Amino acid sequence: MAEVRRSKRSDYIEWAKTSSQARFNLATSGVAHYPMSELGATVEDIELSGPSWYGYEPLQQALAAKCGVSVDNVVAATGTSMANFMVMAAIIEPGDQVLVEFPAYDPLVAAASFLGAEVTRFERRFENGFRIDPSQVQRAVTNRTSLIVITNLHNPSSVFVDNEILSQLGVIARRIGARVLIDEVYLEALFERSPGSAYRLGPEFVTTSSLTKAFGLSGLRCGWILAEPDLAKKIWRLNDLFGNIPAHPAERLSVVALNNLDRIARRVHLMIERNRPLVDQFLNSRNDLDVIRPGIGTVVFPRVRVGRVDELCRLLREKYETSVVPGKFFEMPDHIRIGLGCDEAMLAEGLTRLGEALDELRDKA
Repeated sequence: MAEVRRSKRSDYIEWAKTSSQARFNLATSGVAHYPMSELGATVEDIELSGPSWYGYEPLQQALAAKCGVSVDNVVAATGTSMANFMVMAAIIEPGDQVLVEFPAYDPLVAAASFLGAEVTRFERRFENGFRIDPSQVQRAVTNRTSLIVITNLHNPSSVFVDNEILSQLGVIARRIGARVLIDEVYLEALFERSPGSAYRLGPEFVTTSSLTKAFGLSGLRCGWILAEPDLAKKIWRLNDLFGNIPAHPAERLSVVALNNLDRIARRVHLMIERNRPLVDQFLNSRNDLDVIRPGIGTVVFPRVRVGRVDELCRLLREKYETSVVPGKFFEMPDHIRIGLGCDEAMLAEGLTRLGEALDELRDKA
């Protein structure tokens, strides 16, 4: 697929910040915010400043314990997006080829382009259930490929990539001296069913995640990178140019959250399991939507069969006070992304209004 022009912005993030909010917001990809009152933190848990040089030791230890790795493998980051950017910045040299999945989360493509990479795409086809075909990746790599980039669970479809496919990507990368970056922030939404980080598959793998999407803790900006120690050290030093020292209260509250993560996860898990049947029931009732349903994750990505998605989204916001994500932000303009991590009542009413908007467009056709 075609090379992507060098970018200095993310159209999707700009839209998400300025245009995604609505009375019935189905555009979120994470889950409802976890309340501070239930976190279990006390005033004594918060200090303005502390020993946060190359990692705050209690946070480093808590992240290493959660991920089942050595502290030397962990780089704390300000959310998953900054984690992804730092990995790319540490690996990519201008003119390198970087392979990125299609469809993709826009900031992954924009960040690689911003860093001067030649961005090449390999397709995850709707008709193939958005699965990865390693033979496509093999055909796309060259001796200039430094990085292969995917999301798991896939954003925007929530499709899971198993270790067999990931291992094949690792073999391809190893042969040419490249690495595989996997954004695993949505993998956290598998909770006890999670297979664990792909970092363990080999030193060519680098993974990123955070407490944002699956736990409702986006305000903590607690992200992390798992990498082999030499690369981890390189990323720490690179971060001296960007983040330097993070906000210490957020570090300390992140330790509290990690120490209570099982309790936080139970709340979120119950929310998603209550909401998934509502989404399934809605999708079952629509013959104007085609969708891959992996049965996991916090989003679905249906294809709209009637009318134009831009018109649907405009009508939905202006008349029905409801938002979904237009598929154009994932390079698939016939799709919409629907989040299921909101309050149950909001989701139910938002889906009803989405159905009414679809019916109105159908009647106009």
